[in-house]
Amino acid sequence: MILLRRRTELGLIVVGALITAGAYALAGLGRDAEIPANLVPFLGIVLGLLVTAHLAVRRLAPDADGILLPLAALLNGIGYVFIVRLDEAQADGGRLAGLQAMWTAVGIGAFIATLLFVRRSRSLERYRYTFAAIGLGLLLLPLLPVIGRTINGSRIWISIGPANFQPGEAAKIVLALFFAGYLVERRELLALSTFRLGPLHLPDPKHLGPILLAWGVSLGVMTLQKDLGSSLLFFVLFVVMLWVATGRVTYLTLGGTLFLAGATFAYTQFSHVQDRVAVWLDPWPVADDEGYQIVEASFALADGGIAGTGIALGTPTRIPEVETDFIFAAIGEELGLIGATAVLCAYLLMVGAGLRVALRAESAFDTLLASGLTTLLGVQTFIIIGGITRTLPLTGVTLPFVSYGGSSLVMNYVLLALLLRISDNSVAARAPARAGA
Repeated sequence: MILLRRRTELGLIVVGALITAGAYALAGLGRDAEIPANLVPFLGIVLGLLVTAHLAVRRLAPDADGILLPLAALLNGIGYVFIVRLDEAQADGGRLAGLQAMWTAVGIGAFIATLLFVRRSRSLERYRYTFAAIGLGLLLLPLLPVIGRTINGSRIWISIGPANFQPGEAAKIVLALFFAGYLVERRELLALSTFRLGPLHLPDPKHLGPILLAWGVSLGVMTLQKDLGSSLLFFVLFVVMLWVATGRVTYLTLGGTLFLAGATFAYTQFSHVQDRVAVWLDPWPVADDEGYQIVEASFALADGGIAGTGIALGTPTRIPEVETDFIFAAIGEELGLIGATAVLCAYLLMVGAGLRVALRAESAFDTLLASGLTTLLGVQTFIIIGGITRTLPLTGVTLPFVSYGGSSLVMNYVLLALLLRISDNSVAARAPARAGA
């Protein structure tokens, strides 16, 4: 069974690499009317990186889920092809593509390192308060006067020498570890109803103190940094993990109430929130200014139609920052509804696989952590695609594994490794029981 799972994973990785190489060839045909001369070396590098990751899983987590890595590899490959295509259309083309290739290699290195050093996911539970301190510290870093940087209106970056990094990407995973550890410790107390707030029956507030403090500080920092997407992501992570830990719908109701209250407060107090909502409702009056990105993205998706214009045959470069926040619009234009739906299906399969890992986990900590990590992946995808398609106000988060960005890509590979480690531990824990039976 283990051998079959790993062989299936390898086969899917090869298929994903071939799809990536085919897309790379089509991009060259669309741009120069000829197949790129470096197609074979490109395929070799892609296969080399992915097979290295596969061999690491085969050696370090042989019982792990076999679909997560191939799906991540496929999304990463499609994203890289579009970054190359978009980058070469710029005046200083080549810079972003080279950096993304480097970050992909670093991400796979971080993936292998996570599998190597985290042999038992449950061992992370004992460091829950350390994770809380590290997570909050990471969120505070961009606010420091020397290393903090404001880019595109959001103060979410730190600069150390020539390198820029978003510590919030790491903070999301670290705080998910804290939430999982704390909720396992207090889940029975949190499930009790000893405090009444209007029609709601809640646990003693003192048991919610540490986690509410971490949640409140994280949202406060995100508000100061004007990073609406991460604020929403942290909020949903908190509510979902609390609900999974206790099984009480009351927390979903309370979470929805807090969300409405917080959204109303943010809208009345912060002008940038009002601008985002106004552009979401009607971008056309400001189509030459604040609404320019979303209007051009709408035109791009409309131009794509059902089958798309073809890779490198569209004009997605009209969209500012298309390689980061709006890369899904470029995919929708050049691959059409069919290609965009395929990307969405890949994310749905990843979320489904993550939830399957959570359901099959042997410990409460692993269940909560897998649920939290899957929530991060799924909600982040929903937020950015919803913003591009005007289902939600635009918040400016990246599309996991697809958008350009080193910190996001590396942390998503770490997230992936943690899910695989939980999956491997769960299957390994059930094996002695089956043998005994």
